[in-house]
Amino acid sequence: MTDNAAFRAFVEANGAVLLHAARLLTGDHHRGEDLVQTALTRLYLKWDGVDAPLAYTRKALVTAHIDSTRRRWWGERPTEVLPEVASAAATDVEERDELRRLLSGLAPRERAVIVLRYYCDLSEQDTAATLGMPVGTVKSTCSRALSRLRVEAGVGGAR
Repeated sequence: MTDNAAFRAFVEANGAVLLHAARLLTGDHHRGEDLVQTALTRLYLKWDGVDAPLAYTRKALVTAHIDSTRRRWWGERPTEVLPEVASAAATDVEERDELRRLLSGLAPRERAVIVLRYYCDLSEQDTAATLGMPVGTVKSTCSRALSRLRVEAGVGGAR
């Protein structure tokens, strides 16, 4: 039986960080919320058997995000602008969100490596374990992604 109080405490303690990581992965607030909900559902179903719930949830976030990029979805599609007239404030917020725009230009695996390494502050070894890839692949993927981000941001360019 799942310990609901412990699960609730975990979500309260880590929910904001998970949501921000998911928003960085997806590039969208609402898809980030959906991604966190999916990851937390997966965690809840396995709660009693998980030794490291935060690591499990991070892996579930990344896996669910990468899986969602592989699927074709013919249903509803979110749009940047609603049919109603968007306010100037909403437009300003979109223009200021440079990090999200830059991250959206990366491949899903590159974005996952960058978010886990620099937002979640995981080591190369922990990132490799989370993503199920060799440490060398994490290093090369991270290097490529950072070079692309520097070029896109106009900060120095590639090494």
